[in-house]
Amino acid sequence: MATPTGNQGWAQLRQQARSLESQTETLFHTYSQFSTVANIPAKPTKEERETEEKLEEILEKRDTVVNQLARLLDSEASLTSSALKQNNLSLLREKLAEHRRDLGRLRSALQEARNRANLLSNVRDDIQTYRANNPEAAEAEYMLDERNRIDNSHNMVDSVLSQAYATNENFIVQRETLASINRRITMAASQVPGLNTIIGKISARKRRDGIIMGGFIAFCFVVFFFFL
Repeated sequence: MATPTGNQGWAQLRQQARSLESQTETLFHTYSQFSTVANIPAKPTKEERETEEKLEEILEKRDTVVNQLARLLDSEASLTSSALKQNNLSLLREKLAEHRRDLGRLRSALQEARNRANLLSNVRDDIQTYRANNPEAAEAEYMLDERNRIDNSHNMVDSVLSQAYATNENFIVQRETLASINRRITMAASQVPGLNTIIGKISARKRRDGIIMGGFIAFCFVVFFFFL
């Protein structure tokens, strides 16, 4: 394929490189999801393989475009003198190298996740096989698990009872404190001459005021309903 020439050729190649970068980012997002699935398969799925192949293909296309830009920049004197175009080419190369590293990291992370899932699956299979071949051991393990669950339940009940006892003791202490304060007030009132009489008059006045206020409110309701 012939390399375009001049500023127009530069603009076309640069636009193509930016479009390929955008496609790479989209494929990276899709490819990264394969390592986060709940039950990762033991072998790569068809979609995973196709996504990886597309990534490698696009990276190769970008490498070709960057090389074409470099050749165009070297062959055109008017372009070589442009610092902006030199900087653009450098950024495209750095982004391409970064994406190659990202692909390697994602591929390693996916393989590690697959190895970890396979290891857990193998361990579970070994445990199930052992239990199937040793029913007595499986029954003993089941009884031990049941005992642990019962012990945990007992511990929880003990904790709740301890909290209830502590709360009850606090109530008893508070009741005794209030009773002691009441006794002190009663003793103080009995030692001051005329204090009980004054307290009685205050109580009687409060009751009288309450009766007056209640009668006034009742009168207001009667007047309100009369003129309604």
